[in-house]
Amino acid sequence: MSDTILKVRNIETYYGPIMAIRGISLDVRDGQIATVLGANGAGKTTILKTISGIMDPQKGVVEFDGREIQKRDPDWVMRQGISHVPEGREVFPFLSVNDNLLMGAYTRSDRDAIAKDIELVHSYFPILKERADQPAGQLSGGEQQMLSISRALMARPKVMLLDEPSLGLSPRLVKEIFTIIKRLNVEQGMTMLLVEQNANIALHTADFGYVLEVGRIVMEDTTENLLQKEDIREFYLGIQDHGVRGKRRWKKRKTWR
Repeated sequence: MSDTILKVRNIETYYGPIMAIRGISLDVRDGQIATVLGANGAGKTTILKTISGIMDPQKGVVEFDGREIQKRDPDWVMRQGISHVPEGREVFPFLSVNDNLLMGAYTRSDRDAIAKDIELVHSYFPILKERADQPAGQLSGGEQQMLSISRALMARPKVMLLDEPSLGLSPRLVKEIFTIIKRLNVEQGMTMLLVEQNANIALHTADFGYVLEVGRIVMEDTTENLLQKEDIREFYLGIQDHGVRGKRRWKKRKTWR
């Protein structure tokens, strides 16, 4: 079994007096896609911000590649090998597509390798080559998501944090984005921690999943097993098995809360 590269242990993070995540612990193994599922406001984005240094936890430990990284500056965390693809893309709208990619490589000085990496992201997202000189703000939402992922890849990360990559995209574009996310994992060995409201596509893309409710992890398992669990099928996938709906609701109240 592959080694754990990212460990989160008993993390508590607050927005002012409000505790957003409550004693969260999770593991991401090298070469794995792990996903965190949960409703809007459950604390998914806060987990990623805590890992990448955007937010400081009040308690707990974040360990990356055998080294504690909690309460470090985001720039320092990124230089260690963690790239964060934020919710809402957040491209530089007035810079060209190519300059956005170069911004992802700003810590690097290996120009020849940078040029090869731009060719690599173009092979995954050919539209970015076509739009290379166009301001990023003129791209469609799907194209901006492709650019945001590609910009993160330009840092040559060991782990990529993906925050709601399906947000605001059509079903066709969601399928396209997640197909490439899986390809990056399989072909490049990219380790990823994905937070996503679209449970169906997340569970079919990732290897291991965590279910988050009100800032707490209430279930964890391989995605193969999660897809078979009655609670997941009903409350996250909208699939109801005839004759047992009432039983599942009781189970959720008793074991998830």
